[in-house]
Amino acid sequence: MVSPAGAGQSGAGGSHPGPAAVSIPVAIRAAIAAHARAEAPNEACGLIIGDRTAAAGGRPLRWEPTRNRAGSPFRYEIDSEDLLRLTIATDDAGEVFWAIVHSHVASPARPSATDIGLAFYPDALYVLVSLDPGAADPGSGEPALRAWRIVDGAVHEVAVIDG
Repeated sequence: MVSPAGAGQSGAGGSHPGPAAVSIPVAIRAAIAAHARAEAPNEACGLIIGDRTAAAGGRPLRWEPTRNRAGSPFRYEIDSEDLLRLTIATDDAGEVFWAIVHSHVASPARPSATDIGLAFYPDALYVLVSLDPGAADPGSGEPALRAWRIVDGAVHEVAVIDG
C-alpha cells in the first residue's frame, strides 16, 4: 500500500488486488496524452472502455475523452451527462469501465489524497498522466502515464507495459 502521496508500489499493509501489469495500446496512450495537453491548464479526464475488468483479464478496447465539469487544474469531475451516456453505452454493449483516466498538470502521475477519496470504482484501474516536464519519459519525452488500483483507500501500482 502506498501513502496518499503515491510513492512506490503496494507493500506490507495489504495484498495487491491485481493485475500486476496491463498493456495499454500505444494509440490509446497517445490519445490520452493529446487530450491532456489540449485541456491544459485544467486537468483532463476520460474513460478507457474494456471487454472485462483488468483484474479479470480484460483488455482495453477504446478511449473515451470526457469533459471535466470541475474545470480546474487541481481536480477533475467527469461531466454527469458524459458519465450517464457512457454508462448506458458500455452496459448495452456488455463492456465495462476498464480505467478512469485523468491528468495532473504539474505533479507526478500518482493518486493524490483527493483522488484516493474520490475513487468510487474499485474494479476499475485509475490511470494518471502527468504533464509535468520533470516526470516525462526520458527516452521519448512523452508525458508519464501510470496505472493504479484503489480499493478501500489502499493504493496499488499496476505496471503499464507496451501494447
